[in-house]
Amino acid sequence: MSGRFTVLETPMADLHLVERRRLGDERGFLTRLFCAEELAELGFDGPVAQINETGTDIAGTVRGMHYQLPPFAEVKLVTCVVGAVLDVAIDLRRGSPTFLQHFATELSADNTRSLLIPRGFAHGFQTLTQGVRMIYAHSAPYRVEAEAGLSAHDPALGIDWPLPPVNLSARDQNHPFLTSQFSGVVV
Repeated sequence: MSGRFTVLETPMADLHLVERRRLGDERGFLTRLFCAEELAELGFDGPVAQINETGTDIAGTVRGMHYQLPPFAEVKLVTCVVGAVLDVAIDLRRGSPTFLQHFATELSADNTRSLLIPRGFAHGFQTLTQGVRMIYAHSAPYRVEAEAGLSAHDPALGIDWPLPPVNLSARDQNHPFLTSQFSGVVV
């Protein structure tokens, strides 16, 4: 891929770690957060339907593990612009060779990395610093009727949170653990 992004592959098909190139001089810097042409090559195949920002003040806070059910499944480009997080994506795609495996990576303002998360993945993160700000570009608008999630504490997921998890929302505390009936998401 040419341009302002370097792609760092992950062990999961269609899940990409995207490193933004920082251009700078004595005034400061510029990084490109999104480029439709370049990211289309990686699977961001629709228009940007929403851009959201989250702010999380307390280190150790866990948000997730969220996903949208088809037909409202979305591709997300997740970027940390202030502070640092452990960002986690779980493959929920039925029939995938990496079904129910997760990929975790640090995203931070300093490392200029973003995670491009395809349809059929759950996503969440834990703040590693105080005062974190995240930017999300979504390929589809949020639909409450398509909202789904998994418990970030489910031992079946095997997520090793680096800090003691704190400050989960009531919604996130009530996400279910996996059961043998869960066969995945068809995207």
